[in-house]
Amino acid sequence: MDYMIYSVNFSTMAYTSNSSNKNCETECIEIHNQWGHLNSLAQAMARRTSYERQRIRETYKAMYGEDLVDRLQKMLLNNYHGNHEICNALSLWLLDQHERDALMAKEAFENSETNYKALVEIYTGRKSSHLLLIKQVYQTKYRMQLDQHILNSELPHSYQKILIALATSHKSHQSEVSPHVAKCDARRLYETGEGRGGARGIEEGAILEILSKRSIQQLKLTFETYKHIYGHNYAKSLKKERNGEFEVALRVVIKCMYAPPKYYAEMLHSCIEGTTLDKTALARIMVSRAEIDMDEIQRVYKKKYAKDLRDAIRENNSTGIDCKDFFVALAGIRTP
Repeated sequence: MDYMIYSVNFSTMAYTSNSSNKNCETECIEIHNQWGHLNSLAQAMARRTSYERQRIRETYKAMYGEDLVDRLQKMLLNNYHGNHEICNALSLWLLDQHERDALMAKEAFENSETNYKALVEIYTGRKSSHLLLIKQVYQTKYRMQLDQHILNSELPHSYQKILIALATSHKSHQSEVSPHVAKCDARRLYETGEGRGGARGIEEGAILEILSKRSIQQLKLTFETYKHIYGHNYAKSLKKERNGEFEVALRVVIKCMYAPPKYYAEMLHSCIEGTTLDKTALARIMVSRAEIDMDEIQRVYKKKYAKDLRDAIRENNSTGIDCKDFFVALAGIRTP
């Protein structure tokens, strides 16, 4: 078949709603012929489900012998027409979620300081079955176990201790959460923290033991129970203690685990306002949360900062126009 005889209006295809009847071959031909117009590709892909994106990716490789993500990564390395941002964001979006998480975990180790927040988002926000897939991809692609990479990344750090504990918690086979266990753990958190009276700091060993022995869902119930018993969030109680490295890291982990929309809304605001050194956070969050809880993140963002998230993205001068359009489109995805 001579694929080059087709001619399609890609901008019109971006808004086609009857996805079940799309001709993947025709779409791939247009993608192949329109590599100079990444904004059109990004707008089209932003409106595709994960299943549709993978179908297009597989069909493109069958037709042209090249993976779409590999093509974008090559363009990224060559800084294609200065489109570094959109190449990176679009390549992340086209990956399966476990492939994407494995890549983002690897990138967390590539700067002079490990990006622990990127790792925390994975370990607190993924099901154990999904984390297992991430680790399998990580070991196959990067020839190293993810947990071991965290352990060996640099000098001991509080985030390291917490992440290793969470890695152990994911091995828990508890199928149901227990209100009784949650109540016992909440009391232990109090007794080893603010309930110690004048003692400085919290007992790290006790906290790490709880984090390592409970599933993520069980931990969420524990923090909810703590608030019910003592009238405030456990993370808030940490502010009363010595503000050491461990307490600061633990607050971040708890917020990401217990109140994800609030955590991500605050992270996005720091990206947009330019107050964070994490230059990967904006793309990472917009892509990874678009199909999970973007609606709720937007509600929290508007309530907290009195501005629509999409408007804030449009006004962000540090992001290129193509990436702005792509992130605004992702923000428009309706999540369950």
